[in-house]
Amino acid sequence: MTALRHLLVCLALFIASPALAVLPDEILNDPALEARARALSRELRCMVCQNQSIDDSDAPLARDLRLLVRERVQAGDSDSEVMDFLTARYGDFVLLNPRFNARTALLWSLPALVLLGGIVALVVFLRRQRSAQAGADGGDSAQALTAKEQKRLAELVDGQI
Repeated sequence: MTALRHLLVCLALFIASPALAVLPDEILNDPALEARARALSRELRCMVCQNQSIDDSDAPLARDLRLLVRERVQAGDSDSEVMDFLTARYGDFVLLNPRFNARTALLWSLPALVLLGGIVALVVFLRRQRSAQAGADGGDSAQALTAKEQKRLAELVDGQI
């Protein structure tokens, strides 16, 4: 029974996996060029879906971009030339992983800055907790009372104000 259950789960996962949107009439005859075009298509954002690559999207614009990539690859453009052509035409937004430059520096460095800020805040919090606990426990930061202060304290405790 468990073998059947495992088989059904695997079948459900296979059916639920996203199908690639590349149509048979788009595929290039040369397997090496097709592999390059597919690799490039996985790095480009569908401008309609925005969270999918053009390789995964069924949108008409994604199909046009896939055909454009294949056209440029067949024309002999290198991968970087194809990407440069598309970013010149559509901007950096077409890239699923934007390049590191002056305009995207904050985008790339923000996670590290947030992590660093969190570490600093944690260290400050722990130091404050430790110093507050040491003050409450009468740690070595507490100074001894002077004779005058001890006399005044004794008077207050005895009720001789």
